[in-house]
Amino acid sequence: MGDASKSTSPPPLGEGAQADAQGPSAIDWSEVRARFPALTRSVHGKPLVYFDSANTAQKPDVVIDAVRDYYARHNANISRAVHTLGAEATERFESARTALQSFIGASRREDIVLTRGTTESINLVAYSWAQPRLKTGDVVLVSMMEHHANIVPWQMMAERTGAEVRVLPITDTGEIDLDALRHLLDERVKLLAVAHVSNALGTVNPVREICSIARRRGVPVLIDGSQAAPHLPIDVGRIGCDFYALTGHKMFGPTGTGALWARREWLESMPPFMGGGDMIRTVSFEGTTFADPPHRFEAGTPNIAGIIGLGAAIEFMRTLPWHELLIRESELLAHLTQVLGAVPGLRILGSAREKVPVVSFVIDGVHAHDVATLLDTHGFALRSGHHCAHPLMQHYGITASCRASLAFYNTHEEIERLADAMSKSLALLR
Repeated sequence: MGDASKSTSPPPLGEGAQADAQGPSAIDWSEVRARFPALTRSVHGKPLVYFDSANTAQKPDVVIDAVRDYYARHNANISRAVHTLGAEATERFESARTALQSFIGASRREDIVLTRGTTESINLVAYSWAQPRLKTGDVVLVSMMEHHANIVPWQMMAERTGAEVRVLPITDTGEIDLDALRHLLDERVKLLAVAHVSNALGTVNPVREICSIARRRGVPVLIDGSQAAPHLPIDVGRIGCDFYALTGHKMFGPTGTGALWARREWLESMPPFMGGGDMIRTVSFEGTTFADPPHRFEAGTPNIAGIIGLGAAIEFMRTLPWHELLIRESELLAHLTQVLGAVPGLRILGSAREKVPVVSFVIDGVHAHDVATLLDTHGFALRSGHHCAHPLMQHYGITASCRASLAFYNTHEEIERLADAMSKSLALLR
């Protein structure tokens, strides 16, 4: 994508991108699927059907190979050594930052802080940006559909500063209430925190419009992009946010990886989140001077192999044209919704117009854990529980749900198998 002003990628869903079929796909999706070794295994004597990608996505061979290659050939610390292995490790690590710059449409690679994931990225903003600014009476506005990682840090900041966490409601269809947003954005609101895509509902929020509304009120916006990055093109310049956080393991990279993009003026004004090696210019007992962003926020030895693997994951995703991926996943979502809708007593949570292939559901008289446990005996991996979204579950008056979350590597045949497995499982439970 390169410079945001020159991006030619289609806008995210909800902002003009279309996933309507344009004829046969130019991609052989069976060949794409074959790149993911874990999908070839069996569970309980049945072929694995992995419907838990919103929890963590499977990894393609190139990611596994990149991690193995680092440890086998280039294992050294970064940014500290002048020897060959140190230079090789540093180059591969920093190339992932460059890949992320292109992937999210950032104009500068120096505006990307490499982290352990969205949770660390949001906490970095909370402690380094928000804590010095918030005071008694201030408000952080957080949507009802947020993951705990975009709720708990703001509650912790409220306790420390005397600020308040205010809830932005959602509609009956599971979408952010934009009229309520306009009403709630008063002079007390100092930050709006919202998910690009709901991890429980699959709702694609109109983040560009949300940021435009907030910007007219002078309110900075943090976007949790964890669930958007695997499914949608991202352009932070087009979106117009102030902070954008993402997680590597949900976008086919290793666990313990991720990033925070932030506007340069914010990064330069933020004090370090943690102290240690590699985030300093000079250290003495009289005082320390800190490095410029992003290294100011990257203390200590990072997950070098993981970040290199994340770079490989991004390069893999760039081989899949976005318009093809959007069509593929839209078709899978429509099929999954149809199959689940035919199950007696099953209720899908949320009916947003724009969604990624993430569907949470409950079945009358049957606990979600029982459904997931029996489906596991048929080879299905589905998440059951509160999905780190307790407030959202409470909104729907439930304690847990099942969640089927797909990616482009899933198939229509697997969805058909789900109908049969669901029928057999429910026959035992009812």
